[in-house]
Amino acid sequence: MIGDSSELNFTRKGDRPVASTDPNSPPSPNSRDIGTFGENLVAEWLQQQGWEILHRQWHCRWGEIDIIALGTDEECEIKETQEDSRLRMPNSRFPIPDSPFPTLVFVEVKTRRRGNWDADGMLAVTMAKQAKLWQTAEIFLSNHPDLVNHSCRFDVALVRCEPIGQKNHKILPSTAANSQVSLTGSNRFTLQQYIRSAFSN
Repeated sequence: MIGDSSELNFTRKGDRPVASTDPNSPPSPNSRDIGTFGENLVAEWLQQQGWEILHRQWHCRWGEIDIIALGTDEECEIKETQEDSRLRMPNSRFPIPDSPFPTLVFVEVKTRRRGNWDADGMLAVTMAKQAKLWQTAEIFLSNHPDLVNHSCRFDVALVRCEPIGQKNHKILPSTAANSQVSLTGSNRFTLQQYIRSAFSN
């Protein structure tokens, strides 16, 4: 999507927001708040889809996983065919997708303003970032042996943050399969895209 390149953007772990020069405008939330609001929106959306949120901002020495959830969706209910079984890597560290257990998802949430430089955060999920998320997930599983029989995947949620005039907070109903809007403070947060199985090892 093409945005207004004159607008400055930031993430909760990166740059600081630029203070507004308008004395009548409400105070701008810091980058950590913006990221947390985006994660809140995604967590609420997942719960509406029937997922159970197990952890938020789970961290260890390797890094942090924004959301860890357990549940099922249409993709997970597709059974593996014999052909799929032959093509699957023989030494996969996680169980196969046709496991009778619900799926465990590790969700990376990227919240961006309009005019961002990294494809709404998708370009920030680099190979190095994926490796850190993978290591973090492995440590999580080693700390939670009761979850190791679940098939696992890594999802990425892209959230758009846009300023609005009025101060309020509410979740608006989903208008599309992968879209939800939350109005928080002086910003509107929209779930732009939810990418299932965004990457693997």
